[in-house]
Amino acid sequence: MDSFFTFLRRSPLRRGRGWLGGICAGIAAYFGWDVTLVRIGVLLSFLLPFIGVGTYLVAWLLLPRYDGRILLESLIGRTTRPGPGR
Repeated sequence: MDSFFTFLRRSPLRRGRGWLGGICAGIAAYFGWDVTLVRIGVLLSFLLPFIGVGTYLVAWLLLPRYDGRILLESLIGRTTRPGPGR
């Protein structure tokens, strides 16, 4: 499982410092797009049953934050980087 999280951390796509989960801000920063347009696109994708919301939730769980933390990794209580005192 550690190699999976390491693989995710190597991804150039990161969650940004955005409103809810930072997914739109991260996508906009990576592609150089306006974050408002990305947010509108995501909101439009929410009109599709389960696709928009499901994709957003999966991205929120799996994309690393700007500091390298991954929400799913925190939820299952695993970390690949040694913490203080280790």
